[in-house]
Amino acid sequence: MFKKLAISAAFAVALAPAAMAAGGEQHIEDFAFSFEGPFGTYDQNQLQRGLQIYTEVCAACHGLKYVPLRTLGDEGGPQLPADQVRAYAAENFSVYDPELEDDRPAIPVDHFPANTAAGAPDLSMMAKARAGFHGPYGLGMNQLFKGMGGAEYIASLLNGYTGEEKEEAGSILYENTAFPGGWISMAPPLAGEDVEFADGHSNDLRNEAQDVAAFLMWAAEPKMMARKQAGFVGVLFLTVLSVLLYLTNKRIWAPIKGKKTS
Repeated sequence: MFKKLAISAAFAVALAPAAMAAGGEQHIEDFAFSFEGPFGTYDQNQLQRGLQIYTEVCAACHGLKYVPLRTLGDEGGPQLPADQVRAYAAENFSVYDPELEDDRPAIPVDHFPANTAAGAPDLSMMAKARAGFHGPYGLGMNQLFKGMGGAEYIASLLNGYTGEEKEEAGSILYENTAFPGGWISMAPPLAGEDVEFADGHSNDLRNEAQDVAAFLMWAAEPKMMARKQAGFVGVLFLTVLSVLLYLTNKRIWAPIKGKKTS
């Protein structure tokens, strides 16, 4: 099971604009995620790797309070076996039980803890709260053609540190090419080779960033696959209905249109 890594509270600063300086051009990279497009699906192995990164690195400061632990076993998600979900919950998290008036190991029906160390934001909906690509306001055209957007923003942010630092108003800011304004108060949370994957997948910074971004996209929209399937069935139904209505219309008006006007 995943081993939780304690990291400095300095890492626990918002992905949102908590402190930034003027200037700097925002650069969001278009990553090729498996869930993009009308027929895209989540990569189960990638979600499991992202869960591991979240557990060992991100969970020390960021919570997922809107995500039930039991959903880790759902189809379309990380899809852990039931016994692994129970073990994962009990070994990594504890919750306060009013009946016991004490903490107890978490169980699948509990949610991920609402960890907000040092003011760090909850990450449950972060992938949907951030737009990676902007197009005509309200149309979401770039999200449609380039991907969901939020996952790209997170992956670009984690890859966007240049190594430059500065002090401003008593706080240390870090240059980041993906962050609006160019400077962010969150120190680089990932350095590459932060975790070891059981499947032997590459654990360089770029791959780690994509894996945890994909996991956070699933956390924000776990039913994406079901929504896409329902949408496809709906479009197919409307297409068939349109054809039937067209043929019916032709049949109804054929006798009238076939008459010659005197």
